[in-house]
Parts: sequence; structure tokens; C-alpha cells
Amino acid sequence: MTAREVAFDAALRVEKGAWAEEVLRGAVAALDPRDADLAWELVLGPLRVQSQLDHLIRLYSGKTAKLDPEVRAALRIGIYQLRYLDRIPPHAAVSAAVDLVKRARKRSAMGFVNAVLRKVTRDPVAWPGRDVEFAAPAWLLTRWEKAFGPEQAAGIAQAFLEPPAAPGQDPGAAAIVPMLQVEPGMSVLDLCAAPGNKTRQLVAAGGVVVAADRYGHRLRQVDVADRVVLDATLPLPFVKTFDRILVDAPCSGTGTLGRNPEIKWRISAADLTDLAGRQRAILRNALACLAPRGRLVYSTCSLEKEENEDVVHSVCRDRVVEEGYRLPGQEPGDGFWHAVIA
Repeated sequence: MTAREVAFDAALRVEKGAWAEEVLRGAVAALDPRDADLAWELVLGPLRVQSQLDHLIRLYSGKTAKLDPEVRAALRIGIYQLRYLDRIPPHAAVSAAVDLVKRARKRSAMGFVNAVLRKVTRDPVAWPGRDVEFAAPAWLLTRWEKAFGPEQAAGIAQAFLEPPAAPGQDPGAAAIVPMLQVEPGMSVLDLCAAPGNKTRQLVAAGGVVVAADRYGHRLRQVDVADRVVLDATLPLPFVKTFDRILVDAPCSGTGTLGRNPEIKWRISAADLTDLAGRQRAILRNALACLAPRGRLVYSTCSLEKEENEDVVHSVCRDRVVEEGYRLPGQEPGDGFWHAVIA
């Protein structure tokens, strides 16, 4: 398969609810590195600017009717190459998109796709609104403006239009574990451990670590510590307490939209209420296992106060030693919120 075929198939799976990273990790295995990089770019890039691409499809085609998913995916990938990438010859982008709809057995759309893509230019476009300009849902932009101010909200949204700058563990994520102040020999509970990057940091700091997670298949990746499969929203099974506890809580992920751009097209404000209920239960259960004079860090990769301040303040406001945001566009890496509880 070519890089564009891999990207096209992955984009269709993401459209149905799969996660881009999980799909692509296996799908690119048979490609050479250069083609693998292109496949990643042709999935994640269009997802980052999806609302811009959909506006451009309407602009160049004159159609407002809903398109078949295969046709829409081919047009998004084609327009992205023509307007957003410099290294792709225009004729290659156009012919490849036409081949994709043919391969998808949408032969009747081949002429349409060809005609639309031949109209694409790099001329400036007047976006119909800030949600399209920043390729982010209007309700999310409004929340960020209220929480951080218009200028900072624009900086956050703009940062999410760019791919993460550095490979490996995100610098924001790497900054969480040092807040626990783990010393050699301390007992440590990593309550939501998978995929294990923070667990490895805890072990490297000298902690005697128990890694817990709800899903056994994800916990198998965490091979550096004792492991326990559990649902942290229920009372925890431990008979001992821990000197240090990390609650890297499951969350909406709105601080990671540059890395996981499909989130912004899936999440709704209603989802935050459900997540906050689970987060409060997890935090209460974790606190019950914290040793006297122990230290707990609660963190999320969310920028939404319902998952952050509201959760921690409702459970243990008087025990918060430190709290704060790490904002994309202001600091490198993903967005995070943390609270140190003692």
C-alpha cells in the first residue's frame, strides 16, 4: 500500500470513532520511514484543520450537501496537500485523490474530485468565523476565552494547529512526576498508569511502585513495576498506604489537541460532567490510601475547570499545596493542570 492509501483507510476508521495514533501505529509498519511520515502527516494534519478543509470543500465545489465519507476524506487529504504542504507536486496530489475514490468504488465521484482539486489555490481565504479560522469548536473557544482571556485562548488554539515539536515524552507530561518529590525507597501508587511513561519516571526516581489501571491490555505495556488491574472509581483493594500517589486522571484531553486532534471534533460540553464525576471518585479513593504526611499529585491533560479546580476543590480544597495550568502557546508541549495535595 502507498502512504496515501494507508492515510485514507486510517482517516475513514478515525471518522468512525477509532483513534488515529492506535490505527496508524500498526498501519505504517510496512512502509519505509519517509512514506510512514507522510501517512502520519496526511491523517493528523487534516484532523488539525478539519473545519478549514470542510469550508474549502464547500468553497471550491459550491456544494453544501453532505458528501460520502470516502469522497470527503479524499478531498480533505487532497486539499491539505495542495494548500498546507510544500513538498507535494500538485498533479500528484490531484491524481492520487482521484485514485483513492476509485479504489473506494466511488467511480461516479472521480470527475467531481478532480474538478474540485483543480480549483484549489493558495490564495488567502476569508474564513467565515473564528471557529473555522482556529479550526476549533466555537463552544471550546468561548470557554478558553472566559478562563484565560481572548489573547491566551487564541494562542492555545493556534498552538494546536501545529504538530508537537519534539518526539518522545511530552515536556508537559514529564514535568508532573517531579512534583511528587519521590525519594529512594518510598512506596508509590501510580493509579492510572498506562501507557507507563510516568511510571518509568517514578521507578527511575527510586520509588517502589505499584502501577494500576482499569484495562489489563493497556497495563501490559507497564513492565517496570508491580501491576494491579482495578477500577479506581471503586474503593481500592490495598491494605497498606503509600508515601506518594500519582492520580493522572482520565480526562477529556483538551490539552493535547495538537497531538490528538480528533478529540476536538468528538467531545461536547456534556462529556465534562460525566468525566468530573469519575475524577472525584478516583481522587477520594486515592486519598484514602495516602499515608500520613504523604504527598499526592492530581493531574489532567485537560484545560477545563470542571475536570481540574472544581474536582479538587470539591474533594479536598484545604489540603491543596500548589495548583496551576501549563498552557500550550505559552510553554512547550501539551496543556496540563496539576494540584499537589498533602
